Amino acid sequence: MDIYLVGGAVRDALLQQDAATPSSAHSDRDWVVVGASPQQMQALGYLPVGRDFPVFLHPHSREEYALARTERKTAPGYHGFAFHAEPGVTLEDDLARRDLTINAMAVAADEANDLGRAKLIDPHGGQRDLRDRVLRHVTSAFEEDPVRILRLARFAARFPDFTVAPETMALMQSMVAHGEADHLVPERVWQELSRGLMEQRPSRMFEVLRECGALARILPEVDRLWGVPQRADYHPEIDTGVHAMMVMDMSARLRAPLTVRYACLCHDLGKGTTPAHVLPRHIGHEQRSVELLHRVSERWRVPRECRELADVVAREHGNLHRSGDLDAAATVRLLERCDAIRRPQRFDEILQACECDARGRLGHEDNPYPQAIRLSDALKTVLTVDTASAAQEAMQQGKRGPDIAKMVHSARVNALKH
Repeated sequence: MDIYLVGGAVRDALLQQDAATPSSAHSDRDWVVVGASPQQMQALGYLPVGRDFPVFLHPHSREEYALARTERKTAPGYHGFAFHAEPGVTLEDDLARRDLTINAMAVAADEANDLGRAKLIDPHGGQRDLRDRVLRHVTSAFEEDPVRILRLARFAARFPDFTVAPETMALMQSMVAHGEADHLVPERVWQELSRGLMEQRPSRMFEVLRECGALARILPEVDRLWGVPQRADYHPEIDTGVHAMMVMDMSARLRAPLTVRYACLCHDLGKGTTPAHVLPRHIGHEQRSVELLHRVSERWRVPRECRELADVVAREHGNLHRSGDLDAAATVRLLERCDAIRRPQRFDEILQACECDARGRLGHEDNPYPQAIRLSDALKTVLTVDTASAAQEAMQQGKRGPDIAKMVHSARVNALKH
């Protein structure tokens, strides 16, 4: 039985030897076991966890150890595979089924703690592609799994100075043309999209997906933003798709959480459906954005906290941008619509998404966003209001239900006025 460290841990160790490597490079350690059976692994104390193929947890480190395997396409889509794992499957067989050359390298386990001196097993030129900053598929088996399109796009966002090999881009375009992207399952799409959103340059993921044609199949609501003009006095970059990508990259620059980054992605979807005769104005795009982001969220089963934040940002980002012109009453109404009084921490994320939107414009990248400070201060003031006393006073006056709410609202407005 032979054990090898494979995949991302090897890739990232090699990248760390290069001064140009982004500091965000990271990976868990994955191991491949050659020449063993599931029964042998269990006898050694490994815990079986794989549902589709033999994967085990180490009895002490809890790292994953997978038996070397091959796979064969049996039906369209992500689930259409038959896996073959037995002691006769070699390391080279296992590496050949991997997606990208930079992920198809290995070192022996006894050398894994000193990768700088380890003998690299690299049958597909992964080290060369790391040096040349190229994302390249290993074999034509890449086209059998549509999730690999998303994975490659995610790696492009993680390593934005890498280019996609022309033959790999052509292969992905062929996959999309033959309908492979139409068989993606929601869980895997969201898994890869959410990871890509959290990389250092999310726009690269969407650029790659757009170039191969997959974005139009997966996220047509985003794909249609390119070529849609905006008013140049507000948006010097003009193109809505360009703006969307600038906002996404600003969210990465500000180290925003996933909820904020998803809201940034969806905040202007409605501009893609603005009637041509009113362009470059986008009257009412906020409500259209809400409707479209609901479709996206349902389609890919986006978590509730992401879709809820995106909903508020899509509806209210214009009002938040213009909040400096609001009086006390209008400011309190805005805070109430954003549910800021009940969920102040979430309101911080709403403000961050709006800052990304404001700064995700050509020439505005380093501008301050004073609306965030003003509204945060307003919320702090409003939160000091003794709403219980205001409600009790209203009840003593014989008021009920909505009338009590009005008096509480008035107390908040008065606090903000003073």
